[in-house]
Amino acid sequence: MANDLHDSRWPNGRTPGQFAERHAAGGFNPADMRLKALAAISLSASNQLDPLLQLALDGLPAMHRNGIFGHTLRGLHSTSGWNTRLEGESIRYAAMVALGLSRVSDEVQRRVLGFGNAIDLARMTAQRAEASQDIGALAVAAWATVEVSGDRPSALFLKLRDYLAADVPIATVACSWALTAAVAAWGWGPAIEVAHLARRKLLSGWSGSGIFPHVLPSTSAGWVRGHIGSFADQVYPIQALARFHVVTNNREALTIAETCAETICAHQGPQGQWWWHYDARTGQVTEGYPVYSVHQHAMAPMVLHELHQAGGKDRLSAIVKGLHWIYVHPETSAQLIDAEQGVIWRKVARREPGKAVRGAAAMTTAFFPGLRFPRLVNYIFPPIRVDYECRPYELGWLLYAWLSSDVVTELALQAGTENNQKAREG
Repeated sequence: MANDLHDSRWPNGRTPGQFAERHAAGGFNPADMRLKALAAISLSASNQLDPLLQLALDGLPAMHRNGIFGHTLRGLHSTSGWNTRLEGESIRYAAMVALGLSRVSDEVQRRVLGFGNAIDLARMTAQRAEASQDIGALAVAAWATVEVSGDRPSALFLKLRDYLAADVPIATVACSWALTAAVAAWGWGPAIEVAHLARRKLLSGWSGSGIFPHVLPSTSAGWVRGHIGSFADQVYPIQALARFHVVTNNREALTIAETCAETICAHQGPQGQWWWHYDARTGQVTEGYPVYSVHQHAMAPMVLHELHQAGGKDRLSAIVKGLHWIYVHPETSAQLIDAEQGVIWRKVARREPGKAVRGAAAMTTAFFPGLRFPRLVNYIFPPIRVDYECRPYELGWLLYAWLSSDVVTELALQAGTENNQKAREG
């Protein structure tokens, strides 16, 4: 088992459980409804979350160079201890960090970035995205720019519109981000076009099983992988459809988001694990591992909170259970939190050659839907390997997941204002 929270050592003399007190005058809103709801249902979970939020602020400065966020901060272990190395660049991750940092004070944003604030980061990322061929980068950069700065990046939305209108495959995640970006700019002509195109494309992959495939259309992924959808392929559609419902009152969108959320929650592991691969035809888990830390502390909480605010079921107990796994994970005794390095290590995976089990599971379930590997596989390829890396978006989403409770409310108010204006003009 991982060490208990209170056994951990935290830098600069900090102790867990003081998040609100430390930031009551520092830009965090300690009365954020998600933090209050968590504390009301589980004080221990609240105390577990508290130092993670601070860790995100401590860790992000090492993940960028003048606002160019890396792809991976890799942990390097030697006889003298742990060091880290920043590798690559990612427009996607920079946009997600901008969204997360936008939830804290301007002073804190500038301290983390060292050159400006979240608005500056979002705008800089949007400019970089204009030259990118990555549709996912375009989509999430558009989302961040609209939500963080209030700008309407026409070039990004026109590219999204043209891509979605073309008869070409698109990753489910990217399609979902395009819809979320469009909802953020609701009422603006190009955004409405993108919203309806993205929604239509996204729902084309919905079969009613409770699971979205990885690519739209699923056939474009080939016969081995076409039926597989990852946890991320469920999370972002839930978020996008919940938000679409908020601004349009589209009941179909809410129903599908609810069905998808109910499916992943029904399959949540006994220790709160959010499993990785699912069969979009049957709604069953095909392979649980790896278990990703960001799913536990950020991505599941983010979308389940939003879905509840949009009119869905309260799933706070599943959120608490998933968060607890970060500290108490039966797979390994290794700690996933390294406060000195400012990271939460990325995942717990199987000790296996390559992605052998995932590949075998995809192939066998392609022929035999519903087939599950026997438990013996956990002994042959035990899930005990910790991936010692951390990516910027993981810390950005951690902040966003817990400090953005006003986003859905603001979308609803914005949609209501626009509808009232149209009624007056009519």
